[in-house]
Amino acid sequence: MRIKIKENLIVEAEKRPKHLQEDKKLIYVCLVAILVMLGMFGSGHSSAQSRALDPNSEKNQTSAGKSLATENTNSKNLELQRPPALQNRQNDSVKYQADLANDEQRDLPNSGVAKPSGLEDVPTEFQRLIQSSSGKLLPIFGRELFSAAPSTFAPIDRIPVTADYQIGPGDEIIIRAWGQIDIDYRATVDRNGEIFVPKVGNINLSGLKYHQLNGYLKTFIGRIFKNFDLTTSLGQLRSIQIYLVGHANRPGTYTVSSMSTVISALFAAGGPSLVGSMRSIQLKRAGAVVADIDLYNLISKGDITADMRLLPGDVIFIPPVGPQAAVSGSVNKPAIFELKASTNLRQILELAGGVSSVGSADKVTVERIANRKNRTVEEFDWNRTDLTMPVANGDSIHVWPISPMFERTVTLRGNVHKTSRRPWREGMRLSDLIPSKEVLISPDYWVRQNSQTRTPDSELKKAGSNSSRINGQSILDDGPDIKGLEKADLKRMLEEVNWEYAVIERLDANTLQQTLIPFNLGQLLLEKNDESNLSLMPGDTVVIFSKSDLPVPVSQQTKFVTLAGEFKSAGIYKALPGETLQQLVRRVGGITGDAYLYSAEFTRESNRVTQTKQLQSWLDRMERDLESGAASRLQSAADATLVAAEKANIEARRVAIQRMRALKPTGRIPLELPFDATIANLPDIALEDGDKLTVLPRPSVVYVMGSVFNENSFIYRPNKTYEEYLALAGGVTRDADDSRAYVLRADGTVVPENNSWFKLGSNRKLMPGDAIVVPEKQDKSTLTKHFRDWTQILYQFGIGVAALKVLRN
Repeated sequence: MRIKIKENLIVEAEKRPKHLQEDKKLIYVCLVAILVMLGMFGSGHSSAQSRALDPNSEKNQTSAGKSLATENTNSKNLELQRPPALQNRQNDSVKYQADLANDEQRDLPNSGVAKPSGLEDVPTEFQRLIQSSSGKLLPIFGRELFSAAPSTFAPIDRIPVTADYQIGPGDEIIIRAWGQIDIDYRATVDRNGEIFVPKVGNINLSGLKYHQLNGYLKTFIGRIFKNFDLTTSLGQLRSIQIYLVGHANRPGTYTVSSMSTVISALFAAGGPSLVGSMRSIQLKRAGAVVADIDLYNLISKGDITADMRLLPGDVIFIPPVGPQAAVSGSVNKPAIFELKASTNLRQILELAGGVSSVGSADKVTVERIANRKNRTVEEFDWNRTDLTMPVANGDSIHVWPISPMFERTVTLRGNVHKTSRRPWREGMRLSDLIPSKEVLISPDYWVRQNSQTRTPDSELKKAGSNSSRINGQSILDDGPDIKGLEKADLKRMLEEVNWEYAVIERLDANTLQQTLIPFNLGQLLLEKNDESNLSLMPGDTVVIFSKSDLPVPVSQQTKFVTLAGEFKSAGIYKALPGETLQQLVRRVGGITGDAYLYSAEFTRESNRVTQTKQLQSWLDRMERDLESGAASRLQSAADATLVAAEKANIEARRVAIQRMRALKPTGRIPLELPFDATIANLPDIALEDGDKLTVLPRPSVVYVMGSVFNENSFIYRPNKTYEEYLALAGGVTRDADDSRAYVLRADGTVVPENNSWFKLGSNRKLMPGDAIVVPEKQDKSTLTKHFRDWTQILYQFGIGVAALKVLRN
């Protein structure tokens, strides 16, 4: 009969698939209710089956097994007798119910009641009100306690049983006895509160507590047997059914362990909802309230004395939230709190963890809703008795932070050893804040200075390890040993102080305007001038600048110039005010007899920066022109062969541009010296910081490269001409464009071969270190068409001979 009713239900459900899709939850709840009713119709059979499965009766177990087997056999026979269409409909319905159960599993507790969707994601109206005034969405106090609550309840079955645990139906009793009687038995308490022990009989344990169990059983069994010992313990504990209702995250019916308490059940239900109370959770038993739990005691004090163990049929009721107030600002726990009767300002601040370390002890502001009509603001002193004022529903309490202002202090910052804040005293002057020059040496200087001792031996050999000198002399004893020491390595050791200008920042207390009071730092520290020793006021900030912070006049700038190569005292020198290149070379002792001034390389840092910008700008323009003209050139090609050739030319130019972007200009400035130049021929060019003059020994070769049969270096002969050096290289190749050949002079200038003055007899003469470059023909590719112009620009930038190999590769 029951199976037939189920089939009818399934057929009816299959007739309305659209309705099932429109409202899954409603139909599912109806199906569950009907199935529960069917279970009630078969309760007599179920009760008989339960009695048949009583573990205390082997006979009943056998009969129950036979009955169950008979029912299963009949069910299988009925399944086989059903028409295939009906079986398919049932299978589809079962699959639908399984899918529906999976969809709802995360939102259903054991009772099958769905959790209200979106409850945790929507702020309450009071939260939004506080957010509109404070700018922050404050959390509900205590909600984080249940943020990781389980979606379903896990039974408590592996914890020690307390002494006052009351034994009831479903508990498993483990009994072990030895002596005159040997017992190792597990018995389950039946509904009458009894257990059956072989050789002993039925024992009633109703109302017995766990600490009484061992003595009670020993006394009971002692009436029959003597001279034995006995121990008892509890095995599997019974499960009980409770109800959790009201404003819970997941209200419903729960089957929990008999060891569960009110708080553990609340964790299973996800705690109170955002609109549920945390301060008055009621445990109802037999219609009466037996416990009223305040979760704030657990959260803020760790107190669980009010928690109680649950019994079957208990009801946990969570009422709606009571009056609320918000605490924000400089407190340790900003949140929204639920109020109890007579909660005052001090108590709610204590719930918020008290005032934070930066909270003000002077001002507490309360925004209050007056008579549910408008909002007012009141202010209270933290240390006054006003904190005993009761907090009302809807209050928003804000604790202000302390002011960041330092009182009666002065500050020293900038290019100093350490930015510091010092206490101000009456009559304090600049010399009290800056007592000596050592205050102006930054700690980075000493870190860099100490790091020099960690330089590897290989670098020490290159840089030299001699002592330094000052006042225009070489910083090393022996000039030739400093070839590896660059100006940048020296300058980053210490930022020079601007002795001419420093400033006091002062806030005018009357106008609240910031004023700057400059003073001469050199007169204060070096000359000990009392006029520069200004008085300081509370709140003043003294700023010390370096020469790199503010540009100073040329005469006051520190300029380090590197002289490398064939100098009698090569090194890094500090140029004197107004000193020129020629004057510096003469002051350090001049050049050696092997010096080849004609090929001297003079580089300047500012020129290198300018050349780098110009080169990148030129390459950007070339790239734009290439891309803008590529389409038109491809369209004008007559056939596929020309199109392919043009594409190859365009790609070659792109590759060349990318290679040229990797080139680094050196900042070389050609000095345009004669072939037999001396120190007197050096230009009187004003020196800049970072200048470098490199003089190499006279080379003995002339270079020939490009489209020749034998690229090589050939011994310099004073009487050999341009054509003779080309002949030594085997002459030009078939693809060479000798009409566009040029000479790269050792002084960095570029002279085209077809230049009129170059064709004159004496000027056609080559010098040691010169290079003859023969490009390929223009019609070879679009890239080589621009080869000469590119290389000329590169050498004007002073990039070097290696750029040619980069382009050719």
